[in-house]
Amino acid sequence: QNTLQLNVVNNNYSDPNNLKFEEIKILGLQQELLTVTVLQNGVTQGSSPNITYNPTDKVNLITGLQLELGKSYSLSWTLGTNANEKYDCHPSTGASKEQCEQLGCIWAENTSDLNIPFCYYGTSDNAYSASDVKYTASGLTANLTSSGAATMANGNAMSPIDTLRLEVIYHSNDMLQFKIYDYANKRYEVPVPLNLPSTPTSTAEHRLYDVTVQTKPFGIQVRRRSTGTVIWDSQLPTFTFSDMFIQISTRLASQYVYGFGETEHTTYRHDMNWHTWGMFSRDQPPGYKLNSYGVQPFYMGLEEDGNAHGVLLLNSNGMDVTFQPTPALTYRTIGGILDFYIVLGPTPERVVQEYTALVGRPVMPPYWALGFQLCRYGYENDAEIAQLVEDMKTAGIPYDIQYPDIDYMERQLDFTLSPNFTGLPALVNKIREEGMRFILILDPAISGNETNYLAFTRGVEKDVFIKWPNTSDIVFGKVWPDFPNVEVNNSLDWDSQVELYRAYTAFPDFFRNSTVEWWATEIREVYNNPHNASQSLKFDGLWIDMNEPSSFVHGAVGGCRDNELNHPPYMPSLGWRDEGLAYKTLCMEAEQLLADGSPVRHYDVHNLYGWSQTKPTLDILRSLTKERGIVVTRSTYPSSGRWSGHWLGDNTAAWDQLTKSIIGMMEFSLFGISYTGADICGFFSDSEYELCARWMQLGAFYPYSRNHNGEGSKRQDPVAWDSAFEDISRSVLNIRYSLLPYLYTLMYEANAHGSTVVRPLLHEFVEDKTTWEIHRQFLWGPALLISPVLEQGAVTVTAYLPDARWYDYHTDEYVGFRGEFRNFSSPLEHINLHIRGGYVLTQQSPANTTAYSRKNPLALIVALNDSQLAEGQLYWDDGVRIDAYEDGVYLLTSFTARQNTLEIKVLHRGYADPNNLKFTTVKVLGVTSAVQQLAVLENGAEIQSAHVLAYDNAKQVKRQLRVGVELNFFYIL
Repeated sequence: QNTLQLNVVNNNYSDPNNLKFEEIKILGLQQELLTVTVLQNGVTQGSSPNITYNPTDKVNLITGLQLELGKSYSLSWTLGTNANEKYDCHPSTGASKEQCEQLGCIWAENTSDLNIPFCYYGTSDNAYSASDVKYTASGLTANLTSSGAATMANGNAMSPIDTLRLEVIYHSNDMLQFKIYDYANKRYEVPVPLNLPSTPTSTAEHRLYDVTVQTKPFGIQVRRRSTGTVIWDSQLPTFTFSDMFIQISTRLASQYVYGFGETEHTTYRHDMNWHTWGMFSRDQPPGYKLNSYGVQPFYMGLEEDGNAHGVLLLNSNGMDVTFQPTPALTYRTIGGILDFYIVLGPTPERVVQEYTALVGRPVMPPYWALGFQLCRYGYENDAEIAQLVEDMKTAGIPYDIQYPDIDYMERQLDFTLSPNFTGLPALVNKIREEGMRFILILDPAISGNETNYLAFTRGVEKDVFIKWPNTSDIVFGKVWPDFPNVEVNNSLDWDSQVELYRAYTAFPDFFRNSTVEWWATEIREVYNNPHNASQSLKFDGLWIDMNEPSSFVHGAVGGCRDNELNHPPYMPSLGWRDEGLAYKTLCMEAEQLLADGSPVRHYDVHNLYGWSQTKPTLDILRSLTKERGIVVTRSTYPSSGRWSGHWLGDNTAAWDQLTKSIIGMMEFSLFGISYTGADICGFFSDSEYELCARWMQLGAFYPYSRNHNGEGSKRQDPVAWDSAFEDISRSVLNIRYSLLPYLYTLMYEANAHGSTVVRPLLHEFVEDKTTWEIHRQFLWGPALLISPVLEQGAVTVTAYLPDARWYDYHTDEYVGFRGEFRNFSSPLEHINLHIRGGYVLTQQSPANTTAYSRKNPLALIVALNDSQLAEGQLYWDDGVRIDAYEDGVYLLTSFTARQNTLEIKVLHRGYADPNNLKFTTVKVLGVTSAVQQLAVLENGAEIQSAHVLAYDNAKQVKRQLRVGVELNFFYIL
């Protein structure tokens, strides 16, 4: 009864060493010791001893004791729950002492920290126990049985499902799956295909993990075999599984957790102090604790020794996750099953590679998609766009892609052309002839109020629209399309405009095969107008917006019909929580049909809407253009990156958005979506000069580099300011364009191997814990460090340079320090860039578009490390071919510098560039002594070379000019 007696029963010996008991270890207690009292002869002894508790192994350790051998003592203790061990028993709003105690939980108000739950579990038991556990060579199974305890959700008790099934599959040596489901009654499961081996390939000798099932209370424990670190431990009181509320918690290996989206985060590493983040796709501009456009239930965890692992919950219902400083994580979802996948890394970069092997590698963008891009919501007509194109050319600012926003449509109707944009098809043809590209926006919502609108009538004929259950009635919302024959009064408030002017819109169900065929037809007739060929819009890419799906009425015109689905017993911690799930989207009872004809509720597949639209859009784009093309989508789910890029949504012209855009890009790197970026200079509100200039510098290093702003805001494109702004933009975009061969190679490595493009410093320097917190700088791949100015008025930037040899990109100088923060000068026209020693970067002379820069001479920057070594690669193809890598139609060249030689070796020769490209300049950084001569060998034989050598002794830089080394051959310099 919480006491330990130390009684001397025979005292005929006195040890001469004055032995004392200094620590006591107590095994098997389900709670933590909060206090320990030591009594001798009824008198309390000395100061309180130290207490530590290992919750994973249920071990309490008492230290600091001085209990003399030969004397009797009595120890008594109190058990309880440390604040960090309090798991929320009533996560809904409005918890009360009465409700809490009805659940058998403990109510304790903590006014010192209101984030700590007042209502928490008073025991470590949960409602389930495991039985019939069977281990096999490829996994294990078990039955889970409920004790029948009720679970609180939104004030309603819900009964756990009595019997569940657990399956654990050891898919590979570095990846396992565990799945908990109701085997007696079929439940919805996510219809997103993953790349799983047909039979497990792991072996007992080489698995990186061990899995244990704890039987009562039920829990799963996953350990990293090499270190013994527990990376998943769910034997916690929270586990429950009912029809509309499923909850599971796990202890975490450390406080360092990254990922989960899409929500705006203020730091890259999650704050573990009682924060809850909701995930449910919504047309919600980035904002604190507001769930935005997509759902990404994946995180990466670092372990204290720097090993890394990743965890995916494949569940598409509304959910939230709570972090607490235990450290622990609690998932709550309102449907489906629990289907977890854990990848073991062990490095952060390996985690992403393993995760993208599971969900699909990032799409390979065409080369031109890496060029700079312009868009604006609010172009008045095509003449305005034509003038912008000319002004950019005149200013000599690199620029590849132009968009219109929905202004180009007649009354915002998909697949139409506004009278103000009748010249757009000709303009598109003109700019494409000049080497530029054009991307078109499409929304999913289709107006149902037109008398002669083929998109709707054909959609009805092909039965493509989402309907009410058990009827043939279409669910109508309202989005951008206007009623016919109305004149919009923009001075009215938003709700009045929606009511008076916005048409009823139907929503295509992209799960249906008929919808995919219909979507292809409608897009095809924009590209090849069957009624007037001169009105064909020859787009090169497609931008799919509003696909959460978004609606301007909550649920449907006339409201929803199933209150429980739209206001479930547990409402996840979302923005506008009291408004329910239908806020700004469809009713949850709306019915969709999977490709096999199975009906599903929108409640279950809402978060897959944008995902279901993405692949069909890329397929039709490639079918029409016969090129690789690019799709950019607003709403994403795991595996969306296989087919699309993503922009970070409708941000605001504000300084804090610069840092948040870096965090967003790094998170989407984790999620397997490499082609990302934010709207440069901000979408909402007027940008201002300094902010936009700094954003142009940062945005030049977004993989998806687009300046885009909203209706009613002033222009913010590079030629909208003054000549000095044009100079800043031209300078930084010339740097970007000169580095596009390196960026394109990184995109290849992401597509082929799952590597990150925008890379957090911790991926390269995980042994340095300082990098675990850095989110104001980032890398392109392993070798280029970007340290932008992110604050108003700053003319210096504090940047961290990890333990490597770093060279200033602009001056070629070795910086002379490492492993510390330093202040770098950053006047308005300057962004700090550093090249990491040990790497070779390919450059190409920039031009106004990539169509011309791809014809220009190549150059190499060889940045030597401390051992005078460097290496790199160049991937090169025609920039547009579909499946160039898969078909082997590419060139892959390696560069290796060592012992005063540079070897240029062709690893794969499947493509010959028609421009007879040559490396004309080689710059070697960090050469420690003057270079006397250079020999060039082609295929082992020395050849004549009209090169010029130059050596800067102060900077230790060697330049070789006019080298003339061809792209397709094997050379040694």
